[in-house]
Amino acid sequence: MSEPISAAGSISEPPVEPTRIRIPSPIGTLGIELTGEVLTRVVIAPKGRDRRQFRDFVTLKRSERSDFLDEALGRFSEYFAGARRSLDLDYDLGATELSSLARRVLRQTSKIPYGRTRTYGHIAEAAGKPDAYRQVLSILLDNPLPIVIPCHRVVTTKAGPGSYIAGEKKKIWLVRLEERTRTLEDFDS
Repeated sequence: MSEPISAAGSISEPPVEPTRIRIPSPIGTLGIELTGEVLTRVVIAPKGRDRRQFRDFVTLKRSERSDFLDEALGRFSEYFAGARRSLDLDYDLGATELSSLARRVLRQTSKIPYGRTRTYGHIAEAAGKPDAYRQVLSILLDNPLPIVIPCHRVVTTKAGPGSYIAGEKKKIWLVRLEERTRTLEDFDS
C-alpha cells in the first residue's frame, strides 16, 4: 500500500480515526470522542436525530484503551464527584465548521470560573457582539464540547436558567453541583 500524499506532494500521515466511548454519568450517558490525545466532541444523552450519532460510540468494555482515554475518564469522574473544578483536557475545534463569532463565544464561555455564571448578554458583549445574545444561545446549543466548554454556566437575566444542549434539568444539576462544591478560593474569581 502506498503512503498518502498531500496536495503539496509530500508524504502525509493518514487521518487518525476518532475513538468514541459511551460512559455513564449523573446527568445521563455521555459520548466522549477523542482523536489522538485531544477531545473533539462530547455528547450528552442524545435524543432524536442525535441518537444516530450516538450509535458510533462504544461501551468502555469494547473500546481500545489508552493513557489519554483513562486520564479523560478519570477527570470526568472527578468533576461529577465535585472533586475537580476544571477538566483541563486538550480539545480541538478544528474539525467543526464554526464561525468566527461561534469561536469567540466558546472562548469566552470557557473563561467562566467554576461555580459562577454569566448571562447570554455578557458573553455576547465579551465576544464583541453586544446585541447578539440570541445568537449566543444558538451557538451554545450547538456546543461540540459541553461540560468541557461550560455552556451550562451561561444563564438568562430572568429567573430561569435558560436553554441547555441536554435540557434544563441537566443544566440546573450541573450549576448546583458547582455551587455546592465551591471553595473559599472560588469566591475570589
